[in-house]
Amino acid sequence: MLRKYEEFEDETGRVVRYQRGASGGLVASGAEVADDARIGAWAWVDAGARVESGASIGEHGWVEGGAVIGPRAHLASRVRVGRDAVVGAGARVGARAEIGAGARVAAGAVVPEDAVVPDGAVVARGRERHGLAA
Repeated sequence: MLRKYEEFEDETGRVVRYQRGASGGLVASGAEVADDARIGAWAWVDAGARVESGASIGEHGWVEGGAVIGPRAHLASRVRVGRDAVVGAGARVGARAEIGAGARVAAGAVVPEDAVVPDGAVVARGRERHGLAA
């Protein structure tokens, strides 16, 4: 049987408590997750992050503090979203992609599998910026 809470030490030595959701995802105290959002098994949502209504985070994903996952956005498995990044409403992020700190993925944009969006970059719907087609 899985424990309801897990505690981990962060990079500064501080102990952070995560609550395990029904699907096996881990949500830190201080994170905001909408009731109808889905957090996949062994996915992590750090303190200060926000996951909005209808959004989904695939297995083994990681959403760092300050990041926002917009309504109905979908992150496939093993996606990492950096600190203070924003994934807009209805955006799709392919498996194993990395969204850098402070990056912006526009509403409805698509980030392909294995893509790396640099820190502070913008992925706009239907245009190409920083080498990524959306």
